[in-house]
Amino acid sequence: MGSVGSVPRLVVAAPASGSGKTTVATGLMAAWSARGMAVSPHKVGPDYIDPGYHALATGRVGRNLDAYLCGAELVAPLFAHGARGCDIAVVEGVMGLFDGVSGEGELASTAQVAKLLRAPVVLVVDASAQARSVAALVHGFVSFDPEVRVGGVILNKVASDRHEVVLREALEATGVPVLGVLRRGAVVETPSRHLGLVPVAERAADAVAAVEAMGAMVAEGCDLAGLVALASSAGPLVGAAWDAGEALVSSPPPPLPFPSLGAAPPDPPVGPGGPRPQTPDGLERAVVALAGGAAFSFSYAEHAELLTAAGAEVVTFDPLRDEKLPEGTSGVVIGGGFPEVYASELSANEALRKQIAELAASGTPVAAECAGLLYLCRELDGMPMCGVLDASARMSERLTLGYRDAVAVSDSVLAVAGTRMRGHEFHRTVVEPGAGSSPAWGVRVPERRVEGFVEGGVHASYLHTHWASAPGVARRFVERCRTS
Repeated sequence: MGSVGSVPRLVVAAPASGSGKTTVATGLMAAWSARGMAVSPHKVGPDYIDPGYHALATGRVGRNLDAYLCGAELVAPLFAHGARGCDIAVVEGVMGLFDGVSGEGELASTAQVAKLLRAPVVLVVDASAQARSVAALVHGFVSFDPEVRVGGVILNKVASDRHEVVLREALEATGVPVLGVLRRGAVVETPSRHLGLVPVAERAADAVAAVEAMGAMVAEGCDLAGLVALASSAGPLVGAAWDAGEALVSSPPPPLPFPSLGAAPPDPPVGPGGPRPQTPDGLERAVVALAGGAAFSFSYAEHAELLTAAGAEVVTFDPLRDEKLPEGTSGVVIGGGFPEVYASELSANEALRKQIAELAASGTPVAAECAGLLYLCRELDGMPMCGVLDASARMSERLTLGYRDAVAVSDSVLAVAGTRMRGHEFHRTVVEPGAGSSPAWGVRVPERRVEGFVEGGVHASYLHTHWASAPGVARRFVERCRTS
């Protein structure tokens, strides 16, 4: 438990997507880290890819702040959880500063998060096709919502010294200081494909070089001292930092037939390494295998933290390289990623596919989201997968994207029927059929439908969810791991 406190912080926002937020935010993180500062990285919205670059820049876990998935009340506590012990925090925004959930006003917008964090905003403006008009643009963003404090501007894609002079003169009338200028030719190569940037886990040395280049470019073109001063002007926040253990205590207990955490555990199995580790309550720690590596790089850090707090020993495995699950696995969590890019390699790892299928058939809890759903199918683009689900998956030209308000249709290892959760879909694949005889979720938007599969101990769905919004999900899963 800890107070939210007053960690210096700033939000990197923009008038629109494509203005250079990721370059500036990641560059600031890298530049300050290179100068010995402990930098806490954050990203507004559900995106998994940008936090990977943030983590590379700072050496700390990149964390998401999403008022839709988690609720506005958790934004500051989750921020404080990630920012513990840091000198400064950088929050990269999403889309345009005031863009949120369609039809829901400011909900899930960068502006809402800035207000919840009482953080100043630095606006990254693509100045490549404008001159004096930049002042009207900035004035509009400054005055649109008086509760959002735009404390500085970073001009991106500036063509020349003369262009910079014109822009600076125009902005003097707004009273908003120019805290950085990045030249048009200074472009850092960040490869992309069908769902955005290529994740850090797939780029290795290229990603390191890109982050270093962003840091050097921002350090050269921005007033780092001025930006630290702006971050230090953030208002104080009152409240408690999020804590996985306390979140579990305050969440409703899992309904029967799963025992509570206080129930007497079965005798722990003794293998070559002796009894498995115990929780503080004397319960055996269930080993939960968490998929990782290049094909499954999308996972919110709070999921592993909640599983650990619920009594699990979380061990990461890579389905591309590991031919077997961690020793003693009693549950499997497979998050998002790009299995379609690695379908042939995943298919070739027959030993692991077979083991996952056997565990699922035995009733072992398996929670799979999006990429995990594809991996559990019979085939992906014609290549054999785990065969846990009698469904096939394939790439599609259609992008499915957006927040979802969902309700659990069937009792599962994650939730009881009727449980409401919010999720996010982001994929260019199709699974046929889209739902099993016992669907995972019912969703209302963009159309009423059921989706996903609940079969035995398996819960597989396209929806990405954030378990901090419903910590009981992690506790229920770990309880089932102990009793299956």
